[in-house]
Amino acid sequence: MTGKTIYISFLWHMHQPYYKDPFTGIYRLPWVRLHGTKDYLDMVEILKDFPNIKQVFNFTPSLLEQLKDYTDNNAMDKHLELTIKKPSELTNEDKSFILENFFLANWDTMVKPFPRYYELLVKRGLRISKGDLRRIIKYFSDGDFLDLQVLFNLSWIDPLFRAKDPFLIELVKKGKGYTEDEKQLLISKQLSILNEIIPTYKEMANNEHIELTVSPFYHPILPLLCDTNNAKIATPDIRLPARRFSHPEDAEKQVFTAIEYFEKLFGYKPYGMWPSEGSVCEEVFKIAKKAGIKWIATDEDILAHSISKKLRDSSMNIISPETLYIPYNYEDVSVVFRDHILSDLIGFVYSKWESKNAVSDFLKRISNIRASLPNDRVYLISIILDGENAWEYYKNDGHDFLKYLYESISSDNRIKTITISEFIKNFGEGTKLNKIHAGSWINANYGIWIGHEEDNTAWEYLADTRDELEKYQRLNPQMNLENAWKSIYIAEGSDWNWWYGDEHVTENQKEFDELFRLNLMNVYKQINKEIPNYLFIPILREDRSVSPVVTIRGFIEPKIDGVVTSYYEWFQGAYIDIKKHGGSMHKSESILSRVYYGFNKDNLFIRLDSSTNLLDLDSDITLYINILKPNQYRIKINLKPSIKAEIFRKDESGWTKVKNIDEIAIKEILEIKIPFSYINAKEKDEIFLNVSIYQGTEEVERCPLRGNISFIVPTPDFEAMMWY
Repeated sequence: MTGKTIYISFLWHMHQPYYKDPFTGIYRLPWVRLHGTKDYLDMVEILKDFPNIKQVFNFTPSLLEQLKDYTDNNAMDKHLELTIKKPSELTNEDKSFILENFFLANWDTMVKPFPRYYELLVKRGLRISKGDLRRIIKYFSDGDFLDLQVLFNLSWIDPLFRAKDPFLIELVKKGKGYTEDEKQLLISKQLSILNEIIPTYKEMANNEHIELTVSPFYHPILPLLCDTNNAKIATPDIRLPARRFSHPEDAEKQVFTAIEYFEKLFGYKPYGMWPSEGSVCEEVFKIAKKAGIKWIATDEDILAHSISKKLRDSSMNIISPETLYIPYNYEDVSVVFRDHILSDLIGFVYSKWESKNAVSDFLKRISNIRASLPNDRVYLISIILDGENAWEYYKNDGHDFLKYLYESISSDNRIKTITISEFIKNFGEGTKLNKIHAGSWINANYGIWIGHEEDNTAWEYLADTRDELEKYQRLNPQMNLENAWKSIYIAEGSDWNWWYGDEHVTENQKEFDELFRLNLMNVYKQINKEIPNYLFIPILREDRSVSPVVTIRGFIEPKIDGVVTSYYEWFQGAYIDIKKHGGSMHKSESILSRVYYGFNKDNLFIRLDSSTNLLDLDSDITLYINILKPNQYRIKINLKPSIKAEIFRKDESGWTKVKNIDEIAIKEILEIKIPFSYINAKEKDEIFLNVSIYQGTEEVERCPLRGNISFIVPTPDFEAMMWY
């Protein structure tokens, strides 16, 4: 494609789930407000310096509605309540909450740049327990709490605004010793930023600098609303909920109300839609066409499955660029497919790079794609990703990366940014597709949101509650049930099931579970029916099995010496990644980084990798390997004054010591060998275990954070069977 222009469409997806408690009206989590002051306005403000850079911004109405609630109705979240409160009026419970939650920011990029903020973090402790919080609060003065209230909120204001507002400049410069008046003015500055978001996007769209698009109202997985059986198309053996959910009318409602709300705010109907999680199926395109949507965006793997053609080789290099980088058309709706690699590099990888090196790598990849394309037509690279969550991992909130990227593209006449609607208008509605694969942007299936026991339970509760509401409405057609239906539509959002199952972990997991169940409870309240007892019980399960990153593939025989003697000694084993499955229980730094496990026919082997030297930990730190099945045992590991491992058995009288375990070593890693006979585990028994860390009598860390590592005690022919 020598000498020709390659077009790029950037689509930034802006989304937050619906955090408002339907019973109290208070927002359970502050992320709409805080991302509002850090990530929404600056993303479009930056473009004012780059008139040739055109982009697409996709909003979920659930986010826009919450922003309007803050700006128009003085909405309140708990973090804001405790920010406004004077330190002298804080209860001990308030103070514990602040110390636990007001460091919820990236420590490297958002806390450390403020010396006083980091000083307060160190004073609180990088690793804490609930017991620590109750003890530590007495060492924090009113001045400490006031500084923490200010700095938490200040760190969540974008550097762009901190650098140009005289008051914020002085606040940063002052650094500590803040006053109540300064805190109140800071909160008013937050509100001012929130007030500018929607008008600024509207102005930029009217000037045709950007295109605005929409997602379904409360961010549901549309294909699963249409029919949960759609999950079987990509995953035929998936285990579905006991009750089939099939309400295409809800999918249609989520799309049509989203378009209506968008038009109310911006004065026109959107042309494009990023369906929640890029999830599509045939019905979604039919609904989109009916709603007047002109184009949809989804992931490249959907295209590969739709046309039964491999787009990349085993090294993830593109092998069919002329297939990927064009628009298509299905059911008279155009569709573009995101470049998965380029999008994820910006979202997850480049934050760790120096900005110029990251941009150079990105542009080199664009250049290679351009060179690989034939000269037969104009091509479009679609780069689609989250527009808010990546930037806290970048230095300077990603501004250095974005500005250098935009400068480089603006000065390169071989690359041109364009909105998706403009490309389709100028170069055609796309090549006809004969079918569309049913899947999402993750693995081209819906496995994140359905199939796991917790996911399926949530779908069953939703179906039962919706049936009760529908039945009540038929019997009481005169009743206004708008609030009840709103709670159903909120509960249909994808975010609740994102955190169910074993794929993702967050420190706010319990709040997500409660919000899902509270919305279902609200339906029963609205129809004056007794709330089922099961809705008061968390869906989150602690006794479930957690899938490892890599599963056991054969016997291992590691040398118990506390070092990685050879890469291959643990190669056939499995491991759990702390970042994926959680570790720290109280919003602090995890001690462990990975838990490895494996076996031979007679012994279980456990390896603990740590983010710090285990032998440098405080003397009151104790490690436990907890065996829950087939019998209850625990291995207690003391690190000081000398390394000692003891095995205890649970009986009617409590924990009884069985014996010591001699084969344990700690140097770079912790390795331990546990004979199956020590825990009375026989061939074909199922083992459930987890690893926990205690500081004194307080549990501060567990891996997995929820659930357990699970495997079957092998038979002697286990390895031979793995070859078949």
